[in-house]
Amino acid sequence: MELKLGKFNILKVVKVVDFGLYLDGGEEGEVLLPKRYVPENIKLGDELNVFIYLDNEERLVATTLTPLVQVGQFACLEVAWVNQYGAFLNWGLMKDLFVPFREQKVKMEIGKKYIVHAHIDEDSFRIVASAKVEHFLSKEKADYTPGEDVDILIWQRTALGYKAIIDNQYSGLLYENEIFQPLQIGMKLTAYIKQMREDGKIDLMLQKPGMEKVEDSAKMLLDYIKQHGGKTSLNDKSPAEVIYQELGISKKTFKKAVGDLYKKRIIVLTEEGIRLA
Repeated sequence: MELKLGKFNILKVVKVVDFGLYLDGGEEGEVLLPKRYVPENIKLGDELNVFIYLDNEERLVATTLTPLVQVGQFACLEVAWVNQYGAFLNWGLMKDLFVPFREQKVKMEIGKKYIVHAHIDEDSFRIVASAKVEHFLSKEKADYTPGEDVDILIWQRTALGYKAIIDNQYSGLLYENEIFQPLQIGMKLTAYIKQMREDGKIDLMLQKPGMEKVEDSAKMLLDYIKQHGGKTSLNDKSPAEVIYQELGISKKTFKKAVGDLYKKRIIVLTEEGIRLA
């Protein structure tokens, strides 16, 4: 069994002591799970799913807490403190996550959040983080199809829109003129593949594409009208921001949804807005 540092491992209890449990770490020897993290009614031979990291004395230690990032992942983390060697990020564990100065794009400041990648430093064998995110994104061409849903992490604002990290692996782009909701660096969202470019770049969109989206939006609009007494003042002259605030969809999608309901004679269009037929 090979212990995975900076990740969750399923380990067997081999010793119970006053200050916690010792778990079987295979070739790495026994790993302490401090008493504060020991679940009730645990006995010898039981298996526990624990996160393995290094304590302040660089010894392997286990916890049942879930950190905000694991090795090989990207996350948006806040700086807890800084010293002459670098910055230390709060990742939900007793010992903070170190970002050396050489791995910072700009000098990190206490209280600010940054997108980072967690990995094992080859020289020190410590878990560290880097804000030089692009170095850790896959260089291989992704195999997505247009319309496929993906998990994204908003990474960077650009002149064209927002860069996002797709499925913890690839870089993609959301275009400014296709964003109809407020976005912030560090937000986690579901997005959809708009297109796969020949150069390997990926275009994203936040709205579900095609007729499926229109049908979803039409149902949502119908529910909204029913909840508001069978009518709404929203219409094709309503500002896009108001439509998004009320329904969470773009004005273009709203108009398609209205058209869909109107063709089915479910709604009537009036000077005051829309009402049920």
